Amino acid sequence: MFEAVEELIGEHADLEKRLADPAVHADQREAMRLNKRYAELTPIIATYRAWKQTGDDIETARELAADDPDFADEVKEGEVRREELTDKLRLLLVPRDPSDDKDVILEVKAGEGGEESALFAGDLLRMYLRYAERIGWKTEILDANESDLGGYKDVQVAVKTKGQTEPGQGVWARLKYEGGVHRVQRVPATESQGRIHTSAAGVLVTPEAEEVEVEIGPNDLRIDVYRSSGPGGQSVNTTDSAVRITHLPTGIVVSCQNEKSQLQNKEQALRILRSRLLAAAQEEAEREASDARRSQVRTVDRSERIRTYNFPENRISDHRVGFKAYNLDQVLDGELDPVIQACVDADSAAKLAAAQ
Repeated sequence: MFEAVEELIGEHADLEKRLADPAVHADQREAMRLNKRYAELTPIIATYRAWKQTGDDIETARELAADDPDFADEVKEGEVRREELTDKLRLLLVPRDPSDDKDVILEVKAGEGGEESALFAGDLLRMYLRYAERIGWKTEILDANESDLGGYKDVQVAVKTKGQTEPGQGVWARLKYEGGVHRVQRVPATESQGRIHTSAAGVLVTPEAEEVEVEIGPNDLRIDVYRSSGPGGQSVNTTDSAVRITHLPTGIVVSCQNEKSQLQNKEQALRILRSRLLAAAQEEAEREASDARRSQVRTVDRSERIRTYNFPENRISDHRVGFKAYNLDQVLDGELDPVIQACVDADSAAKLAAAQ
């Protein structure tokens, strides 16, 4: 069992030597790649060594128990510990999403339902901001297009970790399951007859790309400037501070008008553009992957209607994994972790099944 780890031990040792060489760090992209791989392998090697040591300890305890029954308890404790390490190591060896360490750009866009949909988009944004606050993540509104009643037609927010995180524990590892169509059932604020309406909002989550990860040629962009619209300060509607960037090779268009400075809006738009280009490249790689690989990432399919928020019953339902709870008010206040964990567990189980 776990014979493949012996090869990973050699790779880990080789990476350690290469990362100690100052010349390697002259190439930023290569150094980043090596560091990431080293961080991925370290917990696997540590768990494998603990698993082997526990096996040796069990054998020793068995030999001693043959002469002294008092050591029988140590055998049982060792077997329980070894089983725990077996499960942990098996999960660590399942191929990981390479973006799990990344921060994200999260976009919420109103869909069907007019003003009610925009208000629901605002509720979703608040839910994510409160969830990030509970986890200890940083958030930054990159651009927002508000509706007349205080909701959002669309809004983009960067969500980032504070400091270093454990491998595979970045923002993307949790929030990637939020991408898709979110449906709400409730009596809208605009409804005078008290009837329940159904509307929807879309959520797009993309890993935020570093500049070294996405190459954008100088002739790949068309940049247009125009006057901002909507509520704001003195400079809104009076200066050409809003920026629209078109990536010519792909046709992706990003607009930003949240900042008063044209330069700041351009930088925010480029951040969003890079994340979308990285996501597009990853999706293309997934399309070319094997059926087994596609089945592993199925739960992150952004085209699915993923969740329903039923206000009359205070119920939240995730249609991908069958999760259902009657604490919608708490979830919208940021207690989103049980919902996300149900998706994480289902995804892990699917990956384990595919690997066996």
